[in-house]
Amino acid sequence: QIHRKRSIMRASKVISKEDGDIMFGKFVIPEASVFYQSTNKSYAFVNLRPLVPGHVLVIPEPIVPLMDQLSQDHYLDLWKTVRTVQSILKVAYPQTTAFNVAVQDGSAAGQSVPHVHVHILPRCSSQDGDVYGAERNDEIYEDLQTWAPRDDELKNPIPLQVLPDDARTDRTRQQMADEAAQYRAVAESSKL
Repeated sequence: QIHRKRSIMRASKVISKEDGDIMFGKFVIPEASVFYQSTNKSYAFVNLRPLVPGHVLVIPEPIVPLMDQLSQDHYLDLWKTVRTVQSILKVAYPQTTAFNVAVQDGSAAGQSVPHVHVHILPRCSSQDGDVYGAERNDEIYEDLQTWAPRDDELKNPIPLQVLPDDARTDRTRQQMADEAAQYRAVAESSKL
């Protein structure tokens, strides 16, 4: 597949974007990190700094900060995509018994990227590997509040390191592409 670069003007910056890449606010998300696209152009992609394994994001194509700025079609498609992505993650993580589904609707609600997005986090018991488990369940909301990508993250990712549970690190593009490929395979085999 041949990709052509396109330049997009965003906030006085020129951003290089390959065909097939998507925009998340001002961030270019490589096509390899996207594992699901709906017919009405909502996208699911893997997270640069997941809070738990399988923590992914779903966005609509229109770059708007507030949900009420989406058309009815885009709004409904976003939530239909969330449901489909949950099904994909249940297959990819069979120990999943629950999900955190979170939206920070606007900057006053803690939204770090001014583009509507839904965090989907598969959850299970601490015995099955959930670092938050029942004892620390509410801490996940604090961590979601401080989750925010930085401008340099996609240009110079830090390789995954083994750190204490309360520390996270950026993943490489290849790690993210591998995870997205796993979810795409699940979606295709499950006919989702």
